[in-house]
Amino acid sequence: MLNAGWYAVAVRSNFERIVAQSLVQKDYEVLLPTYQAKRRWSDRTKIVECALFPGYLFCRMDLRQRVPLLNTPGVASIVGAGKCAEAVNDSEIAAIRRILESGLPVSPSPFLKAGQFVYINQGPLAGLEGIVIAFKNRSRLVVSVEMLQRSVTVEIENDWAEPTKPAYARGGLVGRFGGAGGFVCQET
Repeated sequence: MLNAGWYAVAVRSNFERIVAQSLVQKDYEVLLPTYQAKRRWSDRTKIVECALFPGYLFCRMDLRQRVPLLNTPGVASIVGAGKCAEAVNDSEIAAIRRILESGLPVSPSPFLKAGQFVYINQGPLAGLEGIVIAFKNRSRLVVSVEMLQRSVTVEIENDWAEPTKPAYARGGLVGRFGGAGGFVCQET
């Protein structure tokens, strides 16, 4: 996979796990972030594993190998602009993986565009950047996936974070449609 990138794949509602298993059997590299949630029924309460980005999963692939993916039952489309698939930034995938590996409580969050950008300088998430919000008298780090306009929050200690500017404001990122992870169009 010389030109492989991470792409967000839209799937049927509640088919994330089934599609992920099918894609793994087809030798695709798949990331299906999940979290533990408490669900209440009339007779019991249970902890269940839910998709962190409901209706989506991430797949690393070369777009020239997209046909078997698109023919997988439950797959709706590859996320992008119109008929053009757009790769998810590698740093966003790496941040989601770090959050999941940290073992800290994680949950979905509404997408946030405004807020205080911070750099995490210590703890299990050291090196990550995101937005800090207050939730139930605790600080939470919000990491966003721009393409999906979805975010993930994780609880942090206040002394782990220091204010910073976003990476794009420091000149650390290539333009939105440039570089190796840039805009890729499907042939029609």
